[in-house]
Amino acid sequence: MKDRRQFEVIESRQMDHLRVFHDVARALTSSLELEEILGAIMDKMAQFFGPERWSMLMVDDASKELYYAIAVGENTESLKGLRVPLGEGVAGWVASTGNPLVVPDVALDPHWSAFANKHPDLKIKSIACVPVRSGNKTLGVIQLLNSKLDLLSEYSISFLRILCDYAAIAIQNARSMTLIQELTITDDVTGLFNARHLYTLLDEQVARGQVFSLMFVDLDRFKSVNDTHGHLIGSRLLAEIGGLLRRSLGPNNSAFRYGGDEFVALLPGMGKSAASGTTMALREDLRAARFLEGAGMSLSVSGSFGLATYPEDGNTVPTILRAADTMMYEAKITRDSVVVSGKGTVSKSAKSASDSGPRQAVAGLFLERDPLARG
Repeated sequence: MKDRRQFEVIESRQMDHLRVFHDVARALTSSLELEEILGAIMDKMAQFFGPERWSMLMVDDASKELYYAIAVGENTESLKGLRVPLGEGVAGWVASTGNPLVVPDVALDPHWSAFANKHPDLKIKSIACVPVRSGNKTLGVIQLLNSKLDLLSEYSISFLRILCDYAAIAIQNARSMTLIQELTITDDVTGLFNARHLYTLLDEQVARGQVFSLMFVDLDRFKSVNDTHGHLIGSRLLAEIGGLLRRSLGPNNSAFRYGGDEFVALLPGMGKSAASGTTMALREDLRAARFLEGAGMSLSVSGSFGLATYPEDGNTVPTILRAADTMMYEAKITRDSVVVSGKGTVSKSAKSASDSGPRQAVAGLFLERDPLARG
C-alpha cells in the first residue's frame, strides 16, 4: 500500500512535469516575442519550485556583464539597471564558468554561508543558479533563491536544466528572427537601411501626420571612382560614406541607401529651417572628410542635396519623395549644393564653375555654395 502511494506521488509529479513541458513548448511555438516566451518559462518555473525570489539575467557580450531581464520577489525594484560583472557573485560565477550552482542549505556550506552573512539583506537560505547555454556559449543565468521544493533534489535540478534549455531555444529563435528582420531592411554594402524600409517608415510618418523632412543625396561624379579604381573600391567608399551619414545625422534620424550612389535621410520632427541646417552640416562633414585612407588612398567626395518637408511640399509618400528627389536633381546641375523645396525661386544664388551669374531653381531655394568648391 505504501509503495502504491509512493508510485502515485511520483506519477503525479511526472504529470506535473509533462504539463509544464507542454505549456512551455506551446509558448515556444506560438510566439517569437522573447519577453513573452521567457515570461511563460519563468512563470512555470516559479510555480514548480516556489522560490521566494527568482530572476533571469542575460549576458551583455559587449560589456561582459549580466543585466536583469526578469526579476520577481522582494527588492526587485532595486535590481532595475543593476549590472553584474562576469565572475562576480553567484550569477556572475555561473555565467563565467558555465557551471550550475546548487546550494540546498547555505548554512551547511562554509563558503556560501560566509557569502550569505556578508549580504544579510538578501536573506539567503538556499541557492539554485543554472546557466542558460546554447552550444558552448552562455546566454544568461536563471537564479532561484530560497526554493523549498524537494530541497532542490537531483531530479528537480534536472528539470530546472531542461527549462533552461527551453529558455536557450527561445532566446536563439528570437535572435535569429531579429537578425532576419534586420537583413531584410538593411543594405549589405553600407549597413544603412534600404529603400524598402524607407517606404515603411514614410508610411508610418505620414500616418502620424507630424512634420518631418526628407533629404536626398547624390554623390558627385561617383562613376569616376568606379571607372578609375574599380567597383570593390567603390563599394568600400560607399560603406565609409554610410558610416559618415550615421555619425553626422545622429541617432534620432535615419539614413538609407536608396540605390547606386543615392542616399536618403529621414528627419522626424524637423521643419524646413532645422532640416536645412542639418543638411548643410552634413554637406560640410562630407566635404571635409577623406575616405579610404586605410587603403592607402585619400579620396574627397562632395554631394548634391535635395530637401523637402512634409506636409507643405507633399502630403503623401509619393509626393514628398518626388519633391525631395526633384530638388536633388536641381542641385546636380551645379553639384556640391543644397536645394530646398519652396514656393519661391532664389534666396541665395549658387554659382557653378562655368556660370558666374545667378541661376533660378525650379520651385526651389538654393542655399549657399562655395564658388571655389570642387565641381
